[in-house]
Amino acid sequence: MNHDDLGGGLAANALYEMVIAREHGDWTAAHATAKAISSHPVTAHPAHANLFRGAPAVAYVLHIAGHPAYARSLAQLDTETAAIVTDRLDAAHRRMAGGRPPRLREYDLISGLTGLGAYLLRRGRDNVLERVLRYLARLITEPLTVDGHQVPGWWAATDPRDAVGTGRFARGHANFGIAHGVAGPLALLALARRAGHIVDGQDDALAAGITHLTAWAQPFDNGSIGWPELLPLDAYRKGPRPGTAPGRPSWCYGAPGIARALQLAALALRDDTARRLAEHTALQAVTDPRQTTQITETSVCHGWAGLLLTADRIAAEAALPDLTDALPSLHPHLESRPVRHETTEDAGLLTGNAGVLLTLHTLHTARPVDPGWETCLLLN
Repeated sequence: MNHDDLGGGLAANALYEMVIAREHGDWTAAHATAKAISSHPVTAHPAHANLFRGAPAVAYVLHIAGHPAYARSLAQLDTETAAIVTDRLDAAHRRMAGGRPPRLREYDLISGLTGLGAYLLRRGRDNVLERVLRYLARLITEPLTVDGHQVPGWWAATDPRDAVGTGRFARGHANFGIAHGVAGPLALLALARRAGHIVDGQDDALAAGITHLTAWAQPFDNGSIGWPELLPLDAYRKGPRPGTAPGRPSWCYGAPGIARALQLAALALRDDTARRLAEHTALQAVTDPRQTTQITETSVCHGWAGLLLTADRIAAEAALPDLTDALPSLHPHLESRPVRHETTEDAGLLTGNAGVLLTLHTLHTARPVDPGWETCLLLN
């Protein structure tokens, strides 16, 4: 189990203990987990470190703690993270100058600059954050050409696993999800704007993202609406088409995560039409049995925890109360499933117990001391 892994390792356990300590005032367990994740070297290599692994992941956990005991370690990790971001941005701008499409890991939430930007937003590192925002604005607004066809600047050169594309993904793909696709940069740009961080091109990027997601919203044969998770070039060139059946309503790739990104962007630009689309889609995601029956586990990434937390955050800012009214009946799906004994396979924020426990705690705490841990999911 990796000590500096937020997605699937000990750093997620530490994040949970930090949130609990801030609520209850007992720091015994939190200090023990902080020691476990910081007493060994953490990776700071730009090719490997990101929001969910290495120096930025540990820094995120210590920042959420907000405890003075971690100030010195956090300052050092801040310096390392800023250097990682600078290296990543330099590489991204070189790639842009060459007119080549990016890999997912260049810009996405899990491995790329969107995730690092989420840390900077939470941490308040304004100068470095604004460089990331300018990059993301360019990513969304400056199209590319692939095999003679215009595609958006976030078109991935790789397959969905971020490996060299083969077969139908030989010319890359469009990824719509919040974890790996365009919804992630869109959500970060919107959250940053809400926090007062505005750069040239940001509103244009938000508008372009709204236009794209609105155009690609798919009506399904049962009346629900969703988005394609990803598209190879041939399918993308054909343009939006009605879908045959809705997909799994997951945070990572599914309609809820994309809907939250669209809602945030719509609120930022006061686009009521896009806001209604986002909120209506989220409502359908939790009330359509064809969607909810595809959720078979509890995790944040693609289980009940992610669906309920995302829907709860959308509901909190929705124009109508329908979504809020629909959620209580779904809570037993998460609450009735026992958290498994902690093993290597069970650890982590995205696919393990820590994410489930954090979600349960957050949904059941009327006024949490600080809900900001969700920034790593781009929900709040």
